[in-house]
Order: sequence, then C-alpha cells, then structure tokens
Amino acid sequence: MRPTSDRVKEAIFNLVWDVSESRVLDAYAGTGALGLEALSRGAAEVRLVERDRQTAMLARRNVEKVGLEGAEVVVSTIEAYLRREASIESRYDLVLIDPPYGEAARAMKMLAKLLPPVLSDSATVVVETDRSVEPKLPLELATSRTYGATRVSVFRSVG
Repeated sequence: MRPTSDRVKEAIFNLVWDVSESRVLDAYAGTGALGLEALSRGAAEVRLVERDRQTAMLARRNVEKVGLEGAEVVVSTIEAYLRREASIESRYDLVLIDPPYGEAARAMKMLAKLLPPVLSDSATVVVETDRSVEPKLPLELATSRTYGATRVSVFRSVG
C-alpha cells in the first residue's frame, strides 16, 4: 500500500475544487483517505472500493473514526464493481483512481472501457500515478501535474 501524501491530497482537491453534494467513487481505496477527504469536504456519499479484505477493514475503521455519514466500504475488484454499477445505471460525479503503480497501465485499459458508463454528464475523474505514467482515458484531459514522484491527471466527462 502506498498512501497518498498530504501534499498530493491537497493538490487533488485544489484541482477538483467543489465536491459538495457529489456522489464519489474512490477506486483502489486503500485506507480510504481520498474518499474520506471528499466526504469531509461535503460530498453526499462515497463508495470506497478495495479488493484486499484486510485493507478494507482498515478503511472501515477509518470511516468509523471520521464519524461522517455517507461512506460505504465495498470489498471488490474495481472491474467487478464497475460492471455491477453499470448494470444498475449508477452514476458518479467524482471518481478518484489511485491504482498500485505497477498496475496502472493495465488498470487504464480496463477503466477506459468500464468507467464511462458510470459517469454523470459533468463528472470529474482524478488519476494518481507514477510521474512517468501518462494515463489515457476516453475523456477530456483538463490538466496533468507532477508533485515529486507522483502525477495527478484530471479528466472531465464529455457527455
């Protein structure tokens, strides 16, 4: 697990700006830090998706510690979760994607196919990767910035 640094987390939310009343998906949630930050900034609800059960338990404890309503931890691969959400026509306004750096290329290919059907018309997608990786999604790239060893790319729905 590689937690997002406070500097990068602050940068992400400065780029996204207003998350009030948003439905948020924190893919590859880990401890849930990014999703919980969105919730603390006024998001209506956050789904924290983590495939590892023990890490998901840590995210659940963090949700309890924060004490804010609206967070749900889901133990699943992001691929299975997105397929399920698309089948029920669920939509998200903000998606936070922080895959393990070694899996970023494979993750982007899968997300390029499965992510668009679950995005609202005005969705923002934030991807955190190693600085050497330039993520590609079938969305409009709004900005891409580097912070030390980390690249943060912000995409917008074109729907």
